[in-house]
Amino acid sequence: MVAEDKNTPPASHADARRTSVDASAFAPLPDHRNVDTAWWQELWRRHAHITTPLRQRGLECDIEFGLSAYIVRVSLPDDSYLIIGPPQEPPCDRPPGDPQGWTVTRQHPDDQALFEVIYDSAPSTDPGAPERPEARHGANATHLIEAIDQRLIQLGLLPAVSSSTASALMSAATPTPRAPKTPDVSDNADRTSAYGDALLALTDRLNATESHADAAALLHQILDPTSGLLERLGEFFEAAGEKAKEAEQDDGFDLHYDLEDAAATVRSLGEDLHTAVDRMRALAPARQTPSAALPSGPSPGLPTAKIPMPGRTR
Repeated sequence: MVAEDKNTPPASHADARRTSVDASAFAPLPDHRNVDTAWWQELWRRHAHITTPLRQRGLECDIEFGLSAYIVRVSLPDDSYLIIGPPQEPPCDRPPGDPQGWTVTRQHPDDQALFEVIYDSAPSTDPGAPERPEARHGANATHLIEAIDQRLIQLGLLPAVSSSTASALMSAATPTPRAPKTPDVSDNADRTSAYGDALLALTDRLNATESHADAAALLHQILDPTSGLLERLGEFFEAAGEKAKEAEQDDGFDLHYDLEDAAATVRSLGEDLHTAVDRMRALAPARQTPSAALPSGPSPGLPTAKIPMPGRTR
């Protein structure tokens, strides 16, 4: 069974633009026979960076096969639903959960007129068409979740978000320029990094704690899929890559791609460790029935009849 993470602690509040909801609102896992199969569990793991933040918002998610690739289907309170996936035409040739870009549409089974595109970061297949603003985010899940937040709050369809949280998320949808709050190390002889000190302090707290539950909470600060350190580090590498590209020099473009690869690697690490918080918490002696984690060995292959499973490509 997929590791249940309904007890995941709230995300860090370090970034005021994003607000997590109470873990008690975590939506349940799907209820069908495929949930117990190895191939579906592997699909769920590959899409955890999409499903986890949505389930934190009380939205039930499932993994299905679309026209030519796997998609995430999200049920909404008004019986409409979201389809989140890579472009279906032409078929995506990348592994499930790792497309070049995402499309998000809202549809209703009984109202064919209700169809809207909420987000589309997939590369354009029309060389003459202008590039969509979100296309620069590619497969970044953070921007996708923010776009969903904005639209569902406008529609009043985000069930687990309080009015104060909704206001914060709406503010996030239209961010205003702000002065960067980076540590001033210009006069520091040894240029000690305040960020490094903060991480060192977190490590010291982890070494000092005797509680696996506390250790899990500290680990969550690193691995939270929407506001954890790894996600922030991925955003930093992306921003650095965009800055390098602004130079419009060959080495700048090369550096841009290297930094984009670094961002993807950092996020992939977070995806691979998405059950680590629950597994750490399950080590606490007081827990009688720890959450079951996915097998630590190689995951069984997905059904070859539906979609090939190539390795991660650059």
